[in-house]
Amino acid sequence: MRVLGPVLKLMMNEKKDVFYSILFGFLAGISAVGLFASSGYIISKAALATPLYALTVLIALLKLIGFARALSRYAERYFSHRATFTILSNLRVSFYEKLEPLAPRIYTKYRSGDLLARIVGDVESLQNFFLRVYYPPIVLVIVFLSTIVFTSFYSIYVALILLTGLILTGFVVPAFFAVRQKKIDSTVREGRGALSIEVTELLYGFRDLKIYQKLEEKERLLTASSNAYIQEQEREGIQAIFNQSLNTMVSLIISWFVLTLGSYLVVQNQFDGLFLAMLVMISLTVFENATPMAVLPYHLEDSRQAASRLYAVVEDKKKNDDLEPTFRLLPQQALSFDVEDVTFAFPEEKRLALDKLNLRIPSGTKTAIVGPSGSGKSTLLQLLLKVHEGYQGKISIDGHSIDGITQEDLWNKTNVVLQENHFFYGTIRENLLLSKDELSDAEMNDMLEKVKLSHFSLSDLVLEKGENLSGGEKQRLAIARAMLKDERVWLLDEPTSSIDALTEKEIYDQLFQQAKDDTLILVSHRLTGLEKVDQILVMENGTIIESGTFNELMDMKGYFYELKQIEKSIMV
Repeated sequence: MRVLGPVLKLMMNEKKDVFYSILFGFLAGISAVGLFASSGYIISKAALATPLYALTVLIALLKLIGFARALSRYAERYFSHRATFTILSNLRVSFYEKLEPLAPRIYTKYRSGDLLARIVGDVESLQNFFLRVYYPPIVLVIVFLSTIVFTSFYSIYVALILLTGLILTGFVVPAFFAVRQKKIDSTVREGRGALSIEVTELLYGFRDLKIYQKLEEKERLLTASSNAYIQEQEREGIQAIFNQSLNTMVSLIISWFVLTLGSYLVVQNQFDGLFLAMLVMISLTVFENATPMAVLPYHLEDSRQAASRLYAVVEDKKKNDDLEPTFRLLPQQALSFDVEDVTFAFPEEKRLALDKLNLRIPSGTKTAIVGPSGSGKSTLLQLLLKVHEGYQGKISIDGHSIDGITQEDLWNKTNVVLQENHFFYGTIRENLLLSKDELSDAEMNDMLEKVKLSHFSLSDLVLEKGENLSGGEKQRLAIARAMLKDERVWLLDEPTSSIDALTEKEIYDQLFQQAKDDTLILVSHRLTGLEKVDQILVMENGTIIESGTFNELMDMKGYFYELKQIEKSIMV
């Protein structure tokens, strides 16, 4: 139950509705017992030629109890469902608050389809925790104990039989099935996650699968995953039906015991036969409250697995909750970066992305990081942005450890252009306003002119993910957003890789002019235009093999010089 602790904590925020749910659930349950008990008593009483006025009073009482039962059941459903929906809403908000800071790096640990299954399916599963797991046993115990106390005034033996029935149907049978349910539910959730992964990959990669004629093969994998999931669901359904059937059988056996024992006591003159029908009707009715216990193991394990999968996603955030920020970055300040003996590998990878890396980027300087693909350039940039954690070594910003600076504070003070930039469905204006809310149309049009996108108007439509834009247009629009943000630190990862050389030069002229007094870090495969930077870092296999100014590296005639000569020969 430890994994359900956060859910219980959120549930207790709705103490009023929880209390009313239990109260009216008890009133509905005890009213049902009273209704059928009165019915049994009236049947026996009528057989003895009771005066009409007495029967009239009893029938009126019976109707009153019936009304009380209906109203109590309505109130119980109203408050329990209101509590459930509020708890579910609070759970989503709480989970997304923990998930949001992890969003950039979480995709290295979880596949998008699995995340979708957890965020949607597992959150929805927890709506049954309060309705099916938490308060039904409380109502059951209260109603049963009240009934047993009432029954004990007529026959202590019948009361003991009902107590035995409570233990069997309320605890023993559900506990037996809970053990079996644990393994089944875990398999079902794994199957749902696998199916979600296959569906997501099919949708994302449909075009490429179609081009390479691999769509049928992927569809077969999806069908196999779907069939496996359906089989596990069938096993789960059979388990639930068997559980419910056994619980019902036990309750009926208990009722037969009550009838048999009651009849025997009547024959032995140890019990007034007038109340026999009443006790039998009580035994038949009170076990209706045990019906939810038949499905409790399923919903308990379902909720436990859902909470476990959900909070496994955000457990890293929970570990860092106690780490308060020790330093806040000053606004409009060019920052310095220091990296000391940093080693980093992606989760479940043995290959080091960075290997004992050391570098210093002074405040207000321009640094270019070059090298072959896979040398660790983008990974280094992501570490400077706190996108990834779990590295060894030390990263400092303005002499303060990056661990003491929040992601939000760091991102707020930087202009970032990544290799892949997201564009939302909407207009050019709406996508540019992501950088600042108070931008005027004149400022945005001027920026479009600077990045050579003047052929666009601010009202032009941008499709989801910028599907109607070319690769170069996406990059220029991303650069425009960064320039409009106008902070003093620039982190640029291949910002012009899809832009032609002439346009690239003009954009860099504008960019370097705006960032002349700022700290700028540029990751690039291209070596043109690097004469303007203060230092060039050449990376290979996760470490720096050369560093210096453009002229210094050319004079060294090392790796950078060879790359430059190759580029010249290709360009010619």
